[in-house]
Amino acid sequence: MTEAQDTALGEIATLTWRGEVPQPDQTYRLVGVRWWGGGAYEYKRIQGADTQAPQLFRVEPGDLVINKIWARHGSIAIVDETLAGAHGSAEFPTFTLDTDRVNPRFVHWFSKSKLAWMQCEALSQGTSGKNRVKPERFLTIRIPLPSLEVQRKLTARFDSAAIAVSARGSQAAKVASEVEATLRAAFARIIADAPRVAMGEIAPLVRRPVVIDPDASYPELGVRSFGKGLFTKPDLVGEELTWQSLYRIEEGDLVFSNIKAWEGAFAVAEREHHGKHGSHRYLTCVPDSDRATAHFLWHYLQSNEGIYQVGQASAGSADRNRTLATKRLQAIKVPVPSLDAQLWFDSLQAKARAAKAAQAEATAHLDQLLPAMLNEVFG
Repeated sequence: MTEAQDTALGEIATLTWRGEVPQPDQTYRLVGVRWWGGGAYEYKRIQGADTQAPQLFRVEPGDLVINKIWARHGSIAIVDETLAGAHGSAEFPTFTLDTDRVNPRFVHWFSKSKLAWMQCEALSQGTSGKNRVKPERFLTIRIPLPSLEVQRKLTARFDSAAIAVSARGSQAAKVASEVEATLRAAFARIIADAPRVAMGEIAPLVRRPVVIDPDASYPELGVRSFGKGLFTKPDLVGEELTWQSLYRIEEGDLVFSNIKAWEGAFAVAEREHHGKHGSHRYLTCVPDSDRATAHFLWHYLQSNEGIYQVGQASAGSADRNRTLATKRLQAIKVPVPSLDAQLWFDSLQAKARAAKAAQAEATAHLDQLLPAMLNEVFG
């Protein structure tokens, strides 16, 4: 950074305790500090009568505040106007900044840098008391400090980038909401008068057991909850398989985790999943290609109505004991409109996925912008 001076925080920040004895009938807003430069926030309100702390410490806008325990995880922040007059416990040391030398907003952005986090982590090493960072040690952290004019310009750049990232995120959320609304309306329209057919008839369970060769390896798949799709696991080695059974998965299968299907752990096997394997915990259903498509059935089963039926088919009450029973799975009734209607809806789903992917890619690019800018300035 141009003309930046390597400066200890102790040269520009002063530990400031504004202690107050809690009054029983007064309400206090308590401050928390999020990890990784996520900022200060009000985490709860209490009555003075409900705390055993002998003192609470008032914070004011522009203060630098840390969480002594979690400073090693970047729990550093500048207090903003919304927290004026809020309080923290003794675990939240507060520092006032010398505004003749440093812009609090510049320190705000420093709190989001890896340089700040790494120094806090180093300070916590070898300390007792849950790795607390003492205020005096915190003040030894060093910050590259340019002139106030340069700080102002850099802060303006960071703020502008943050606004762009936020706007893009809002736009992405708006697009996603509109896409989902379009899909819901289209889906409701085509299933309105569709007959209901049991899964066992329209997409029966198909098992393809594999004979294990000790000298072979077997690419394995898993399935994420909440409709997040399939993922590849490390290959299994035949000679290391003792009791496990493996089953072949093919493109177009509906793949269910029999212990997590109730929370949406099922997906459609795509081309890249063809020929891979699942354990006995994974059930595969194959739609009748003359009557139904896998993506259409998946969409229904992921809907509120569908996931309710999957949950009802998963016996038990405890999390890991809720096992999807094959007979109950096969008994689930699904809407089956014409194949043309399903194919049309699948094309709509594909367009929706493409739109979401494009938004996600653009958002991811912007998400990398601020960290890159911070790294350029703070190293």
